Amino acid sequence: MLKHILKAVQIHAAAEYPNESCGVLISIGRKQKYIPCPNTATDPSEEFRIAPEDYAAAEDEGEVIGIVHSHPDATSRPSPRDLAMCEATELPWHILSWPEGDLRTIVPTGHTPLLGRPFVHGAWDCWQVCADWYKREWGLEFDAFKREDGWWEQAEGPSLYEQAYEAAGFERVGTPQRGDMIVMEVGRTKHPNHAGIYLGSDPALPGESSAVHGAGPFLLHHMYGKPSEIIVFGGPWHDRTRLILRHKDAKH
Repeated sequence: MLKHILKAVQIHAAAEYPNESCGVLISIGRKQKYIPCPNTATDPSEEFRIAPEDYAAAEDEGEVIGIVHSHPDATSRPSPRDLAMCEATELPWHILSWPEGDLRTIVPTGHTPLLGRPFVHGAWDCWQVCADWYKREWGLEFDAFKREDGWWEQAEGPSLYEQAYEAAGFERVGTPQRGDMIVMEVGRTKHPNHAGIYLGSDPALPGESSAVHGAGPFLLHHMYGKPSEIIVFGGPWHDRTRLILRHKDAKH
């Protein structure tokens, strides 16, 4: 990071302390500029959020080439959310510990393992593990799917899966085949709010070791607060199934 950029980031971190500071790094021709943004998170001492309108304003001024935020009274080591959102934004993330002043940069790898990833809503969650499987297994890609925290806890009404599956290219089917999306009702809600990929009798994942026990059929999924995993799809999971969805470009 250029010296004048680092100085601007440090000044912003000091001004926002003990809350997290946040902003974006932009490129204007050959020049770089740090644009500080308000932290609109509910608890700015623990996390940060850049409002869409602030991000859009930065894009109007130049090309966004990085996300910057501080870790008050903590090291610059990235949190699971930092790692997840770095992958989701496909941009370098610069993390400044404050007041220590250590700066660390993380870059997207483009290939987060499907198994064992920590749960980070909006970046590493049940929808994303499904979307990543489709991309790696079949080359299918989906537009960014915005979802608010806690949507899965709605007491009633159509869920995001019910609202969006047709527009995403899925249709309802009766009997699952490998690659179908299984949408289930978990918790105390009355609508389908959790999804996984039906793997049938073959739990193999592209480029990963996925040793599991049991005879199958298997399901890849990512529950709230738990690492992503492959489970045997039966018993209560089968009973919770509300939708079986097949993509129009399914490669069965």
